[in-house]
Amino acid sequence: MKIVFMGTPDFSVPVLRQLVMDGYNIAACITQPDRPVGRKKVMTPPPVKVEAMKHGIPVLQPERIRNQEEIERVLGYEPDLVVTAAYGQILPNDILEKPAYGCINVHASLLPKYRGGAPIHQSIIDGEKETGITIMYMVEKLDAGDILTQVRVPILEEDHVGSMHDKLSAAGAKLLSETIPALIKGEITPQKQDETKVTFARNITREMEKMDWSKTGEELYNQVRGLNPWPVAFTTLQQKPLKVWRAKKVNVATEHESGTVIEIRDDSFVVATGNQTALEIMELQPSGKKRMTAEDFLRGAGSSLKTGMKLGDENE
Repeated sequence: MKIVFMGTPDFSVPVLRQLVMDGYNIAACITQPDRPVGRKKVMTPPPVKVEAMKHGIPVLQPERIRNQEEIERVLGYEPDLVVTAAYGQILPNDILEKPAYGCINVHASLLPKYRGGAPIHQSIIDGEKETGITIMYMVEKLDAGDILTQVRVPILEEDHVGSMHDKLSAAGAKLLSETIPALIKGEITPQKQDETKVTFARNITREMEKMDWSKTGEELYNQVRGLNPWPVAFTTLQQKPLKVWRAKKVNVATEHESGTVIEIRDDSFVVATGNQTALEIMELQPSGKKRMTAEDFLRGAGSSLKTGMKLGDENE
């Protein structure tokens, strides 16, 4: 069994590692090109490239996988199976139709829900109680191929994107390890996706990171954990950006206008939200400073914070 693996971020690494542990012949890894990272714009390889090089696996980094030259390079490895996990590009039919066992993808949601590039973020933002992994055939349409296998993974109240990323990555590696042998033996009957139940989880935009204090405390709590640890929700305080890393739901009923600081505690502060609810801010990052607890903020940069001040007010 000769496999070509395609993946890019940290999510893909345990999946690649599992294929190596299972003893498959990984003929090549296809990943995105090195990119400049940080303020100093240091050229940095994607995590899959780093992992592949540890195992001596050849690496290709095409800017566009759909170029004919790149297609021929991939097919030159004569793969029996192509496995992708968060690769970041849609494969052309020339590649999809060639391997004997097809091209399969490890996707971090229970398809047909949350097709697209941010399924982990969106499932938490939406307050879902569970998500999962789907392994499906790839087609020339975003996450629309027939489903081979799925596994459910609960989303706990304290989970955030970082914790669910790690749980789902591990679940994806395990499910793939179980799926490939069954696929080869012809023991899996692919299931078409129910198009009436399709939802999308598009890539997170700057506007989606901005906290709208007219939303309920529950909605904002889910937004904060649905954007932690990246890209992180933000608001403004005295016309300066303020990232909110961690918050807590509180059982407080208030008549104050949304966004108003209504209580300052020893280690946190409480902000009025929509529908007469509130949100407790536990960890944050003022503009130009490092991430800190609300307790440290109130002792230092936020020592002037008073009840009655407003967050997110464009006209403050």
